[in-house]
Amino acid sequence: MDDFRELSGAMDGVLLDVLGDKALVDGRSVRGMFAASWLQPQFGRLKTAIVEPQLSIRDADAVGVAKGAAVVVDGLAYEVVGIEPDGTGWTPLILRPV
Repeated sequence: MDDFRELSGAMDGVLLDVLGDKALVDGRSVRGMFAASWLQPQFGRLKTAIVEPQLSIRDADAVGVAKGAAVVVDGLAYEVVGIEPDGTGWTPLILRPV
């Protein structure tokens, strides 16, 4: 693995396997990073400005996901209302509780 993108992707996979949140996206199991305002996500001592719940997943896992897709995280159901690839290999799915 000489390519930085490949190495970074491999590291993402290992980190997600250990630290990622389990989710179902239209019935398909994925791992990502779930954030919601009621969980009071913080960066150091500063609270983040997250308003809507979101699940950030790798671009490869986001292929085929569309607005209206069903997402389940920790037994709670959501609907995808926005898809915002960030250009770094990650795609945050903006969610709405259902």
